Amino acid sequence: MANIYDFAPADAERFAAHLGIKTRRRGNELTFVWCPYCQGGGKDKDTFSINLETGVFKCLRASCSAQGNMITLARDFDFSLGRDADSYYGLRWQRFKGFTKTPESIEIREPAVEYLARRGISREITQRYHITALKDNESILMFPFFDAENTLRFIKYRNTAFQKGQDGSKEWCEKDCMPILFGMDQCNPEENKTLIMTEGQIDSLSVAEAGFQNAVSVPTGKNGFTWVPHCWDWLQQFDKLIVFGDFEHGSITLLPDMKARFNGQVFHVRPEDYQDCKDANEILMKYGKDGIRACIENAERETDVHLIRMADVEPSDMARMPHISTGIQALDQLIGGFYFGQVILLSGRRGKGKSTLASQFICKALLSGENCLAYSGELTHSNFREWMDRQLAGPDYLHQVQSDNGKIDWTLQQWQRQRLHDWYYHTMWLYDESVNGEETDSLIGIVEKAVRENGIRVVMLDNLMTALEENLSADLNRLQSNFVRHLARIARAYNVIILLIAHPRKRKGNGEDFDADDVMGSGNITNAVDVVLNYDTGPDKFNKPDRILTVKKNRLTGELSDGIDLWYDPTSKRISEKKDYFSWPTDTMQMEIVHDVELPWGDE
Repeated sequence: MANIYDFAPADAERFAAHLGIKTRRRGNELTFVWCPYCQGGGKDKDTFSINLETGVFKCLRASCSAQGNMITLARDFDFSLGRDADSYYGLRWQRFKGFTKTPESIEIREPAVEYLARRGISREITQRYHITALKDNESILMFPFFDAENTLRFIKYRNTAFQKGQDGSKEWCEKDCMPILFGMDQCNPEENKTLIMTEGQIDSLSVAEAGFQNAVSVPTGKNGFTWVPHCWDWLQQFDKLIVFGDFEHGSITLLPDMKARFNGQVFHVRPEDYQDCKDANEILMKYGKDGIRACIENAERETDVHLIRMADVEPSDMARMPHISTGIQALDQLIGGFYFGQVILLSGRRGKGKSTLASQFICKALLSGENCLAYSGELTHSNFREWMDRQLAGPDYLHQVQSDNGKIDWTLQQWQRQRLHDWYYHTMWLYDESVNGEETDSLIGIVEKAVRENGIRVVMLDNLMTALEENLSADLNRLQSNFVRHLARIARAYNVIILLIAHPRKRKGNGEDFDADDVMGSGNITNAVDVVLNYDTGPDKFNKPDRILTVKKNRLTGELSDGIDLWYDPTSKRISEKKDYFSWPTDTMQMEIVHDVELPWGDE
């Protein structure tokens, strides 16, 4: 609900500074060391306070008992509440010029009638609104602004012979007069509760020409709202406002400001009804009165920016929704793969391979031709690359090496590393936390920027706690919730996949059932994501799979799983549904789909 003045806690702080009184906060009260009314201090200090929720003040001294609100304080201590409120409440009295002219005393001159006739305005409307031309310069039109009591408050002039570069101004106002709305005297809010507002006076005359009674225009253009305090009470008589501003650069002038100021329902002319015109008068001249009537009759209600019509939303067809394969067939069959716009939460006990599984998901995204970004709070950049290089190459392209201490390991040849380097050079990015950036360079901000500027389509963050480490606060749950909520916003706004790793809240042993609520942090975390996966060892290692992947939340279809059996190859770091089989199908190794770098490997 719009008001001429809405209390803000900062006003109480400004008032204290205005009088130079020290204050302190006590709950929702701003307490003053001494009362500005009785100057009570000493033993009776801190008796005066302002409520920071309502703006109501009081003094607790029995000999004073002053009370009121911020408007009272503004009146009593020459304190400003802002231009509109000061003018409306008469806090800072301003003397406006008075006029002796009445509507009947204005002589309508023919040059005004002839000029407006060329703009589609009839003699009848010109006379009704008392438009005339100056006696000593008939090329200057005079627009008188009468209030609802037919008192002349404001005069505006227009040079109909204006030549740019030769004349000073095309339009100007009488000095020191009260700004009000043009056409107030022609309105009848008792019979008609709908008001139509335009930017220019000739535009409001055009609306009146089409047969609409309650047509007004603002005195000093789209950005001038000095009229509001003087028309506030009058404006509240109307239930509906139709904004018929100028249509410029895809938006309608006056609309945002009037939406904030008007208490009733705000409507606006539909953009398509402007056709190829800028304003109401141009519509009148090109399409006649019917064009104006169509604009008014088809006006649609201005809705909150957070509201959209469901009919305007494209329905989703899961069969056609963009997604990528997870590389695990049983998981794809259950959840459909990873859909763009989703946040995937991967949890599991420490040291059980969550990061390995997540990096394999990234490998599959790269093989699908997607640009990827990874943040690893667990591995150095070089270790992370080594991990992914092994997964991309697979066991068939690794060879055995022995270190000085006799330890056996597996590695890639240099030419193979170079080929991988060339292949993912333009598609794989890492977040570098070692760079000392600006304070505003948060992980969330950099992820969003990378999505916009680098075409990132899949993001992996490993893990939630290390991602927040530099911003830890006492309210960790709230911080975690906000972080995941921002990730969800980015995923939906830019249609990307975000894979987030988080540890369980509780220490669970083998065989203990994992629930989505076991994720470390607030329950709001799992509420904000689309899929919750848990990756852990099974209850019994004898003749059992190395790991079990469970689906604990699946927002799209609701289908869950108590366990997908998986095996792990420490050589290639690959995870497979088939025991002792870690080679990916040949077609998934056709890396030439990106930058024409041919893989799988050939002899060198």
